[in-house]
Amino acid sequence: MKLAEYADLDATALAELIRAREVTAQEVQDAAAEALDAVQPELNALVGERFETPLDYAPDGAFGGVPFAIKDLVLHAEGVTQRAGTRLLGTGIPMPTDTHLMARFRRAGLATMGVTATPELGFNANTEPVATGSVRNPWDVTRSPGGSSGGSAALVAARAVPVAHANDGGGSIRIPSAACGLVGLKVSRGRTSPGPDYADPLLGLGVEFAVTRTVRDCAGLLDAVHGHEPGDRYLLPDPARPYVEEAHSRPLRIALHVSPFSGSGTVDPRCVAATEATARLLEGMGHTVEQAAPQLDAAAFDHANLVAWCSFLADGVDVVAGLLGIEPGPDHLEATTLVCAEYGRTLRACDLYAADRVFNAVTRAVAAFHQTYDVLLAPTMNVPNTALGHLNANDPAHDPRGWYDHLFASAGFTALSNVTGNPAISLPMGRTEEGWPVGVQLIAPYADEATLLALAADLERAQPWIGHRPAVVAG
Repeated sequence: MKLAEYADLDATALAELIRAREVTAQEVQDAAAEALDAVQPELNALVGERFETPLDYAPDGAFGGVPFAIKDLVLHAEGVTQRAGTRLLGTGIPMPTDTHLMARFRRAGLATMGVTATPELGFNANTEPVATGSVRNPWDVTRSPGGSSGGSAALVAARAVPVAHANDGGGSIRIPSAACGLVGLKVSRGRTSPGPDYADPLLGLGVEFAVTRTVRDCAGLLDAVHGHEPGDRYLLPDPARPYVEEAHSRPLRIALHVSPFSGSGTVDPRCVAATEATARLLEGMGHTVEQAAPQLDAAAFDHANLVAWCSFLADGVDVVAGLLGIEPGPDHLEATTLVCAEYGRTLRACDLYAADRVFNAVTRAVAAFHQTYDVLLAPTMNVPNTALGHLNANDPAHDPRGWYDHLFASAGFTALSNVTGNPAISLPMGRTEEGWPVGVQLIAPYADEATLLALAADLERAQPWIGHRPAVVAG
């Protein structure tokens, strides 16, 4: 298989070719290896070397033999070193087992070819850890691919792999998808398993899934890996039919909102324009679109998020440092990680319960809002992307709240769905004068990925994005 042919195909098409024996899995993986080697010097998206041979996978899975990569955070594979973007772990620790979702990725047939970069412990909306250096956006290498799944997004956008693992605790699937022109589905809490290591990552804010270039890959992969594992805290109903069959949406009532749900930042007019243009497109499809939004206490929302993030960060730092017998300091952690972990250690149990009360109030308000509106339409980010260095996590000038505000000044639309547990998807519906993609976000009621994927499929047909190629692209 030639590299240019490989780069043109999504995961679904590659799997179909392999099943039809028009090409072998080895030929596809050889093309992926060539693609990864071609883009890595410009993007720095892999952590360490790509694997000489893919990790074991089920060749008869839905995506049997299709190249894949896993993010260096939370999910892990047996024998594969994890560093989590931090110097605290040194050169990394080989993991003893697969997580449940990793096992499902293997059963789906995905051939894991490497590990993708993340910011330190995932606590950034870009991907520039001191430990492994800046990941660059394939659309413009002076810009960030976003975070915290920036390494995965950069490789998928550059067509080095068609799909890659990602996770999302405040927008970490959707932010890099917006910055890199991808489909980024943040699934409902409990739709995929976080086990066995976690019951509710980040007090329930975190979920695991992937980034893709096409809606059908997103839907097909969700069909392959969703579901409950023994011991999981949530048991969601199965979809009425496979997600990949959600090809057309019913007439929907859609709320349009272009002001951030959190953070203090303004919104770039280009992000507003892309969202409003999507609203007009949806109206032309027969949907009803009205300006509306759930009523939230933004100050309480932001403080509760800060409490959740910093307590989780403190726990993670202290557990790792304790296991390694290290007293963490500036040689091990970035400045904002240190100061946010220090704040997290000062929090009391009642502070976490207070944050949970805020999360409950927000979740109830959004659920009530969805009794009237099927979908909430908003920008994914306040800006199309950010410059490299803009979100410098090693800047000692930030205190915990200052760092939080700095982060969400460019990403004030995503954290809401992490708090509520609702599914949300970012789609590349706009384009700037520089040629950068602009993400638009759709949010649905809890456990209703089907509506999102049907609506996304309609939008993809009406305004295809797959033909747009970044400056750095395999083939």
